[in-house]
Amino acid sequence: MSNPPIQLWSSRRERDVHDHRADFYAILLSTEQLERAYLRDAITHSEYSEACAKLITQFRTAKTLLEEDGSMNVEEFIRSTRLHCPAATHRLLTCGYPEPLVTQGKEGRGEEGQGPRSAKHIAETVQHFITLMDALKLNLVAADAVHPLLGELASSLASASPSPDYPPLLKVREWLILVNGMRASEELDAEQVRQLLFDLESAHTAFYRSLGGDAS
Repeated sequence: MSNPPIQLWSSRRERDVHDHRADFYAILLSTEQLERAYLRDAITHSEYSEACAKLITQFRTAKTLLEEDGSMNVEEFIRSTRLHCPAATHRLLTCGYPEPLVTQGKEGRGEEGQGPRSAKHIAETVQHFITLMDALKLNLVAADAVHPLLGELASSLASASPSPDYPPLLKVREWLILVNGMRASEELDAEQVRQLLFDLESAHTAFYRSLGGDAS
């Protein structure tokens, strides 16, 4: 006589909790495998960047669902599942952006160390600056609204930067890391919004001047 199947849940809500945890586990595991593949040069930068950006977006949604049930946070989940995923933890919890964002400025530089500042890269970067600043002025200050705009700006700015240590890029990346640590529904307060706008204005001015323009 066979044993009856074990029921893991007794309600729809409990089933949803198990589904959310399964999705979260899969995202962590997929990110860990992606990071290892990238480290071994098994995939290209563009393939890695596209897949990583998608996983980061999925992670932020899954993280909110995991924490909303009130049972555990991300660190507790990783400990309880005994999942060894240092690369995924660094990418998803600490950085919040794909690795090519850090190294991209090194690629395609000319003899004098100048980045690939095509008209397309410059125009896209300026547009991302404007879009993000306009969003903040319209009070779109929730983390799930600000994070993708910061990510797009950082990625575009990396393509147009002369080096990975370019100050405007580093400043944008600091804000991206800060917002990445927030819950999706959490909002920047008035002081943070004011400081972010100031930093964006300063970064935009520095970027424009580095092109040979006069932003004064």
